[in-house]
Amino acid sequence: MDKEILNYTVEKTHELMNAPSCSKEAKTAAQTWLDAIGTEKEATETKKYIDELEADIMPIDGLIGFAESDTGIQVFGAETAKHIASHAKDIKSAGANYCDCPACAAAAAILEKKDVLLK
Repeated sequence: MDKEILNYTVEKTHELMNAPSCSKEAKTAAQTWLDAIGTEKEATETKKYIDELEADIMPIDGLIGFAESDTGIQVFGAETAKHIASHAKDIKSAGANYCDCPACAAAAAILEKKDVLLK
């Protein structure tokens, strides 16, 4: 793997793991991938990591729908849910495809390198 791409992905992986919004599953996949770098397991763990990121990243329409749902209101509270939905609509109108929380932003940055990472 290209050293520059690897370093970038490691940096974004640490950002992902440090994000309060990062799921337990994504943290586990990230750490397993980091531990596999330079080993015979690297390619297999890279694929698993990418699969986990693709499963976890929140599409913007899903975020809007969740924030506006009864469950979203229960999770976030009415005012925060309203703010999240409004923000999500704003970034969607500006062209965003995904949530821009720290975890999703790091996942999106890593997924942009997916084709190189999976070679």
